[in-house]
Amino acid sequence: MKHQLIILIFALSAMACSCGGATPKRAASTANEQSKQLKYYTFRIVAELPHSTSDYTQGFQYADGKFWEGTGGYGSSELKVYAPYEGVPEKSVTLSRNYFGEGITLFGEEIYQLTWLKGKAFVYDRQSLRKLREYTYEGEGWGLTTDGKVLYMTDGSGKITVRDPKTFEPLRTINVTLGGRKADKLNELEWIGGEIWANVYMTDNIYRIDPESGKVLGVVDMAGVQSPLDVTYNTDVLNGIAYDPATGRIWMTGKNWNKIYQVEIVEK
Repeated sequence: MKHQLIILIFALSAMACSCGGATPKRAASTANEQSKQLKYYTFRIVAELPHSTSDYTQGFQYADGKFWEGTGGYGSSELKVYAPYEGVPEKSVTLSRNYFGEGITLFGEEIYQLTWLKGKAFVYDRQSLRKLREYTYEGEGWGLTTDGKVLYMTDGSGKITVRDPKTFEPLRTINVTLGGRKADKLNELEWIGGEIWANVYMTDNIYRIDPESGKVLGVVDMAGVQSPLDVTYNTDVLNGIAYDPATGRIWMTGKNWNKIYQVEIVEK
């Protein structure tokens, strides 16, 4: 009888342990695994180029040996193209005063530009910057990029909306997570090597995002890229990633910054 009682007590103890402790341990283990998968990066400055301090950078791209930039501000929003080291744009278009320009991306022979609160996306001819058409969307417009097949758009939250470039209709939503937690304030975007790179508004961080799962694969810490001598009362946040797939060169700039930085990204 005593032997049977001991076995019963042992069995009940095992059940209690398995029921009471498994869930939090499993959750902690999952979070730890996701954290281990994250990689952290810093940078090395390769070169510095001039940038207009009057440009409130919202969209930034490199193509055809030139920078393509979309700027914000009511009455000062533009889309322009300029060669490195040259301050005067080769061509530009100014948005109506009631539009606050946001992210841009080149898609084939066209270029798309978002607006912040008006729910309008403008499409221009790549060569002339002549406006071809416009689309309407719900919510705010922030960042925009493409993989050459579809468009990826942010609205200031932690989600990325995948859109059809022919209709601008949403195809799916990517919910971005960092270490298992919801991300937030995703801003200007760039497609680099199969990843979506996103500026995180009001920070010096750039997230490297898996476009399928939405997981942040890496965090690039750009703190200190600007010398204190380059910062004025007008200098705003980091916002602008441009990439040349032919050479692998990456450039960074920000809102009202006086420089564009060519950088090499290195793992910490």
